[in-house]
Amino acid sequence: MSSLNMNPSLPIISIAPYVNKTTSSDSDRKATASALHAACRDYGFFYLDISSFAQPDEVEELLRLAREFFALPQTEKDKISIRNQDQARGGKADNHEAIDLYAPVEHPDKTKTLWGENQWPDAVPAFQSTFEHWIARMKELGLIVMEAMADGLGLTSTEWDELRSCIDNSFWVMRIIGYPPLPNDHDGFSCGAHKDYGCLTFLYADPTLDALQVFMPGNLDKLAQIEPAAHIANGLPKEEGTSEGSWIYANPIPDCIVCNVGEMWEIWTRGIYKSTLHRVIHRGSNYRVSLPFFFEPNFDALIKPLAAVLREQEQTGITVEDSLYNPVVYGDFLKKKVGSNFASAGEEAKGRY
Repeated sequence: MSSLNMNPSLPIISIAPYVNKTTSSDSDRKATASALHAACRDYGFFYLDISSFAQPDEVEELLRLAREFFALPQTEKDKISIRNQDQARGGKADNHEAIDLYAPVEHPDKTKTLWGENQWPDAVPAFQSTFEHWIARMKELGLIVMEAMADGLGLTSTEWDELRSCIDNSFWVMRIIGYPPLPNDHDGFSCGAHKDYGCLTFLYADPTLDALQVFMPGNLDKLAQIEPAAHIANGLPKEEGTSEGSWIYANPIPDCIVCNVGEMWEIWTRGIYKSTLHRVIHRGSNYRVSLPFFFEPNFDALIKPLAAVLREQEQTGITVEDSLYNPVVYGDFLKKKVGSNFASAGEEAKGRY
């Protein structure tokens, strides 16, 4: 992976001790688990060093194929518009363009939200097979990282088995996103501020700097630890409401993906881990490509606070408002979120590539 900014704004954590469990030590795995716990608790975002897991040429080929697709004539790209399917799977565009892929389902029905079939561009050879291989790899990585996070939270082996049963048939999402540069006089966003719905997001992006931005709520000690160059100057659009804090850049780092936790972790940990606001404002001169993979719970998984978290909070006397973290079935939660997105986007956006 190419040379980029080496002044990180977020923790960098190697997953190698869990990738190579037969050769790593207990202390190495404990250090990784502890680092993940601290990063999820304090930031909700971190860099995951996957050099022990994936080779640079794997991801470079993904970027090449994505660029080849986005360079196609619009008539060719329109062949996989989301309007052909369930209004979720396929191509769409606003200030960015994307292909959205979801876990396959039994008995697909494109009249039902999320229950259609994935659409692949025939005009780009090896596109489908290459991305399907990457998806399989990311599902594998998801289970590895989740095991490390379970250790960081102090789950017993039985409790880890129970958590694993909620993610062993992940209703994953893969997005292939192209970001044209915003015009210099454009005061909007390439992708507006949002939190991720589910479990874990693994983002690999091209070397473009100063595009992905993460909101760090106003913890002065935490903000003081962030590389000053990562802080974003005032004058950019305000999307954090009344929250105090700072937007920082999460620029690409060689051999790493950007990882963040989704809203299901807020329920599992009763708020110990928080899903963090992030956005994209790409004003560079190049066409940016971003490849986020969302490792999500099983569609029918019941998401509820973890026993290890309940134990810890009881022992330490921490009180939490239970109504904030009510159990949910992930598929029901997801359908409401996706339906809400369509409603806010309007009918025109639903049918565009």
